[in-house]
Amino acid sequence: MGSRNFSLIFCRTLDLPFSGRRSNHCHKERFVANKHYDQVIDYGTLPQPNTHHLKRMLDRLVVIKLNGGLGTSMGCKGPKSVIPVRNDLTFLDLTVQQIEHLNKKYDADVPLVLMNSFNTDEDTQKIVRKYKGFQVKIYTFNQSRYPRINKESLMPIATSTATTDLEVWYPPGHGDFYESFYNSGVLQKLTEEGREYCFVSNIDNLGATVDLNILNMLLNPDNAQSPEFVMEVTNKTRADVKGGTLIHYENKLRLLEIAQVPKEHVDDFKSVKTFKIFNTNNLWIKLDAIVRLQEEGTMDLDVIVNHKALDNGLNVIQLETAAGAAMKNFEGSLGINVPRSRFLPVKKTSDLLLVMSNLYSLASGSLDMSPKRMFPSVPLVKLGDNHFAKVRDFLRRFASIPDILELDHLTVSGDVTFGRGVSLKGTVIIIANHGDRIDIPSGAILENKIVSGNLRILDH
Repeated sequence: MGSRNFSLIFCRTLDLPFSGRRSNHCHKERFVANKHYDQVIDYGTLPQPNTHHLKRMLDRLVVIKLNGGLGTSMGCKGPKSVIPVRNDLTFLDLTVQQIEHLNKKYDADVPLVLMNSFNTDEDTQKIVRKYKGFQVKIYTFNQSRYPRINKESLMPIATSTATTDLEVWYPPGHGDFYESFYNSGVLQKLTEEGREYCFVSNIDNLGATVDLNILNMLLNPDNAQSPEFVMEVTNKTRADVKGGTLIHYENKLRLLEIAQVPKEHVDDFKSVKTFKIFNTNNLWIKLDAIVRLQEEGTMDLDVIVNHKALDNGLNVIQLETAAGAAMKNFEGSLGINVPRSRFLPVKKTSDLLLVMSNLYSLASGSLDMSPKRMFPSVPLVKLGDNHFAKVRDFLRRFASIPDILELDHLTVSGDVTFGRGVSLKGTVIIIANHGDRIDIPSGAILENKIVSGNLRILDH
């Protein structure tokens, strides 16, 4: 359950003493628009590794995917990692394919580790059996479960640790990774095998593949000291204004999340001019440094307080931490400003439309943007929640995924369907008002068009 760590962050949040340690409550007023990017290096400056060293390098790496989330926000049951995203392949299928390709190509032995939650573990254990014949070792461990806290009484709503009602528990964010990984015994096993670094990322980020240039920088640094922690960041767009960013505070590079920002500074935080980069949650971390911090008990993570309302109307508090917030605890932490292609998350069906389209090609589990796309930016797609939010409804509305190679912006709202072979270019806005329906006919080419009203195509 991770009870000691829960007690610690619970006491810190309420400014109570815990085991004699100084309360480390996060005072929001300390955060100002204090941005220093001296410790953020440009990916383009990284040298390529010597091909003769690649097997040795890969054998010192572990790939870890954060696999605690459910697919409920997209209308799916079970772990999000088993939603089909391309050619009937799931997030997990693509991840295994990527790592197997590396292992076969370089005769390497990169293992895959999945951090599950109590929500996803049982289903994941069944699913990973199908990869038994693949050239990838797969390990799993569970993150902690924390009790939700009654907002009024500030007491846990779970009456005992044996309570089976899942609604009283929650996975406490991916900042729990360090303690759970250490306690699982998997970390010890991997370090004993000679592994040195782990590459941690969200399983729904299809751009988070093993990067040999970053791995080379870690294992063969120009100076004598290798960084213990590297966070991949990328340039902000208007779609990323809520993403965590990097600040320099107390001579440390650290992550600042929007939940930690006082209201009077939120606009500064969201400004693309003020903070130009954001955290992709692709993290490279030295394994023996995790061991050291856990054994010293010095891992200090800022607590994020999330307010929720349960189905029964009860208002609760969830205390969460972010994996990137651990950056300040490690020595020599760096940010690397990577290409946008390394951040390709699928959070909504609008993201699913992009990754299923001809905008990308699929090879060995990795998605690459088509060279026919004239510019590297991804189209901005907004699909109405009422008709497109669930994967099943989304798929039913497309006879085939449209050609979007030349698309800049798509907004769809209302009861809209698409025929086969539709092509969308420039800015396309399709609005079906309440009670109306719009059927985009097969073979239609819409370029810089606004479609509204009622357009029905009936079979005969």
